[in-house]
Amino acid sequence: MKGQWAKGMPPRHFAWVIKDRLAVCERIGGYGPSHRRVRRAEEIVWVKAQGFTCVVSTLASPHNLHAYDESGLAARHLPLGRRDELVAGLEAVFVDVRGLLAGGERVLVHDDDVGDRVQGLLAGYLVHAGLVPEQTRAIAMIERLLHRPLGPPGRELVALAQRLAVQP
Repeated sequence: MKGQWAKGMPPRHFAWVIKDRLAVCERIGGYGPSHRRVRRAEEIVWVKAQGFTCVVSTLASPHNLHAYDESGLAARHLPLGRRDELVAGLEAVFVDVRGLLAGGERVLVHDDDVGDRVQGLLAGYLVHAGLVPEQTRAIAMIERLLHRPLGPPGRELVALAQRLAVQP
């Protein structure tokens, strides 16, 4: 690899949630009809160059998992599931991310886009892990970090996370 391509390119809507430890972005390579294999390859190069050791995909489908595997990037597929499966899905993501971070991993979480679902998941993680004890504060922090308001579906995830919160 030579030139600019060797550095890759950052995924869209990339943001740090916990500086140098936990980040979020839209699906690597784009989502839906905007997904491009070349873009996915460039973004994987960038993700690896930034020192990420694991990608956590909350997509319902296993899209991209083969590409991560082929590039030597560890990945976890932890779909949130439908509305009636949200508690179990949230708990699985929270436990896995907490374990990865405790093990010194640098984690990148993605869904199709950086919308209410993944935004609520991450605000919920901050509450669940006890990093930000108040729901309203976690919501405000995620809204500022991602430059978008959190709607009712995302706020519902934060409320669910509060009920699953780890007690100190």
